[in-house]
Amino acid sequence: MTETTETIRVLLAEDSYVVREGVRALIDTQDELELVGVCGDLPSLIAAVEANPPDVVITDIRMPPDQTDEGVQAAQWLRDAHPDIGVVVLSQYVEEDYALRLFEKGSSGRAYLLKERLGDVDELVDAIREVLNGGSVVDHAVVDALIAARTRQRSPVDELTSREREVLSHIAQGSNNKTIAEKLVLSPRAVEKHINSIFAKLGIAEETDSHHRVRAVLLYMAALNAPES
Repeated sequence: MTETTETIRVLLAEDSYVVREGVRALIDTQDELELVGVCGDLPSLIAAVEANPPDVVITDIRMPPDQTDEGVQAAQWLRDAHPDIGVVVLSQYVEEDYALRLFEKGSSGRAYLLKERLGDVDELVDAIREVLNGGSVVDHAVVDALIAARTRQRSPVDELTSREREVLSHIAQGSNNKTIAEKLVLSPRAVEKHINSIFAKLGIAEETDSHHRVRAVLLYMAALNAPES
């Protein structure tokens, strides 16, 4: 992955004056970052992107008009309308369901950070660089919560075969079953069998929601980022 040395153009969407001005001040301390716009709700974020597309959007997870999941909605819209724009979503609390939805269509170019990380400008800048270059960042608190929910000391990812890890890495890149089959020269049925085995080993085969793939990706990312013992 090649990092850019050019100025990174950032659009900030945050309805809290205190947080908005805090992030603005942080961005102003970084020569490589340029704040090209500030908005406080989802409609103005969309309008700002359409008028002057930035390199990266930093957005609160909850904003007007409904104060629910506007940041996730923005990230999903950007995935379709402007796939090259990176997105850093900020959240006040660990909200696993929102994190799952953020990575629903792939983890590339997406970051989920808690607002408490804003005290460390390097962490924010690293996340901006990462999503700009097509990478992804998940706040370790979210990963910890996901792992804790599995109540296992050892990562279940360790139980996967090398082929299953290969399949899971492609899922993490947002590939569908057909694409995985083509890249790994497998039959679609073989890919489906591998994926079912992955879900079973990760303890998510019996879950009834539609986020099996996203949960698997988050567990995979957690294993990749886990410190070596």
